[in-house]
Amino acid sequence: MTTNGAQGPAVSAEGLGRRYGEGEAAIDALADVTIEFPRGQFTAVMGPSGSGKSTLLHCLAGLDRPTSGSVVVDGTALAGLSDRDLTVLRRESIGFIFQSFNLLPMLSARENVALPLRIAGTHEGDDRVEALLADVGLADRAGHRPSELSGGQQQRVAIARALVSNPTVIFADEPTGNLDSASGHEILQLLRRAVDDSGRTVVMVTHDPAAASIADRVVLLSDGHVVLDREGMDADEVFDAVRGLDRT
Repeated sequence: MTTNGAQGPAVSAEGLGRRYGEGEAAIDALADVTIEFPRGQFTAVMGPSGSGKSTLLHCLAGLDRPTSGSVVVDGTALAGLSDRDLTVLRRESIGFIFQSFNLLPMLSARENVALPLRIAGTHEGDDRVEALLADVGLADRAGHRPSELSGGQQQRVAIARALVSNPTVIFADEPTGNLDSASGHEILQLLRRAVDDSGRTVVMVTHDPAAASIADRVVLLSDGHVVLDREGMDADEVFDAVRGLDRT
């Protein structure tokens, strides 16, 4: 795999389409989406249910293969990559945060964070694991399993796990969806810091205008198309944009 490193955007898509089914039953979850995500930017992706926002995230992250178009992550085109090379790229350049945390229940917080390093065959990085756990406020809970942690604490473990490999981009799919407002705010601040302090690129799907307003940019999808792409929106502006879409 060849990369252009920091010469281009962290992630880009051109003419991206994703169709499910065939014939009259076919549904276009994404239709001719062209978009870029610059390095060091926090983008919130919003839209009604079925608008294609999670499909977009999964195609950009290489978790789903598009029907048409192309995706480039950290200078590498995903099209044509073998499953092995795609796995390596995701491991090295991509962090993914799920709404349901996706922690392994039999592992401690420390072991869950270290898991990407162990899968990669790297037995170094223990200091980084401990530093990340401290950074997300869980140094004193590192030995606890997920069942012994609150939802907010589990999501903080998931964020530390997403950061442990120093990825170029972090994709977050409704990361505050299962959390109370206080825990959700803490998670958003951690993602904000990943951008401001570490220069990460964050692309977050959310349904919450207040959560979206913490981002640098808001992208609004409808029926698989980008219908709004703006920077510097506050929560009221985001709410009005989404409400206006619901009325069309």
